[in-house]
Amino acid sequence: MWHRSASFILEKRQQQPHNDIVTNLDSGPQSPTSTAMAAENPNPNISLYYQTRAAHHAVVTSDWLAQAQAAVGQHPDGVVSENYVSSGGEENKVLSVVEMFKNWRKQPELAEAVAAIRALASVIRSSQATTMMELEIELKTAADALKSWDTTSISLTAGCDLFMRYVTRTTALDHENFNSAKSRLIERAEKFGEISDKARRIIAMLSQDFILDGCTILVHGFSRVVLEILRTAAQNKKHFRVFCTEGRPDRTGLRLSNELSQLDVPVKLLIDSAVAYSMDEVDMVFVGADGVVESGGIINMMGTYQIALIAKSLNKPVYVAAESYKFARMYPLDQKDMVPALRNIEFGVPVPEKVEVETSARDYTPPQFLTLLFTDLGVLTPSVVSDELIHLYL
Repeated sequence: MWHRSASFILEKRQQQPHNDIVTNLDSGPQSPTSTAMAAENPNPNISLYYQTRAAHHAVVTSDWLAQAQAAVGQHPDGVVSENYVSSGGEENKVLSVVEMFKNWRKQPELAEAVAAIRALASVIRSSQATTMMELEIELKTAADALKSWDTTSISLTAGCDLFMRYVTRTTALDHENFNSAKSRLIERAEKFGEISDKARRIIAMLSQDFILDGCTILVHGFSRVVLEILRTAAQNKKHFRVFCTEGRPDRTGLRLSNELSQLDVPVKLLIDSAVAYSMDEVDMVFVGADGVVESGGIINMMGTYQIALIAKSLNKPVYVAAESYKFARMYPLDQKDMVPALRNIEFGVPVPEKVEVETSARDYTPPQFLTLLFTDLGVLTPSVVSDELIHLYL
């Protein structure tokens, strides 16, 4: 295992010392807000994440910052207006934090979990609570509301849980006056947001030693962190080519190939069934992850498991790029041992009523088929993930 602290990377490049250690506490069971948020999803059989995924990824371009500023109403420094209602009813509070989350999520480069973290930080800043107990209850209610927005989103749930643990991780808050304790919570919330924002850049820097001149990389679907890795390699004048799977049914591979072509990176688009046919030309596989589980395996876009199986059989390394806020307390034993995330499948022709269509959006890849995980915590072997989860969640 090659394990390195994440903080040294940006310290050397930006000369800004910081402590990127994330430690968190546990949060309790979901509140009754789950019922109130059920109406957010008009079709509960289809994951909200996949209902909005195509529209969200479609706007990813090189000039994302200008688009992001326009999306949030030209607020300086990317700050979404504070529309969290602290004095209204509980339902208004729930709806407000979800609306803030949706506003943040409009930024093309912003991950879903980071959007949730920023929305929760706004809850703390806008709260009118007068005691720490009231503030923690208010924050937990907001976190439960966000998790209820899409119960199938692993990164959203993990991000909210980690945020709650990080900002409330010590009992020292109980011995401070309320205003001081609230200020400390706000500082921690902002620090956690900074750590999350830097995660993608740290991962991109860590991975550069593994991308060699003349190599061919196979990628699957659209992953922002994988795109950042390849963009950084291109900016470092490395010469490589990329095979992009089509990524049916939402064709996310087309979007990634478009981004790479704008960077003048040689790209070849493959239909999903051509992976085995093309694997002998591939030097390594890079995939993102919807979630990293306790076993060291990953849950990701459908098709990741079969790509890893083929790569393993041909002795090709499979690298996973995932931010630490995607580390989830889950231990799936097989493909069906997780909450299903469903999506619509279009074949272009009518499907007979008696024909069953598999609509699962993701699969589970066991750790034995993965080589390394590039995270903002360092470069990890799958066997070390459980130790990192303990550090994150205790």
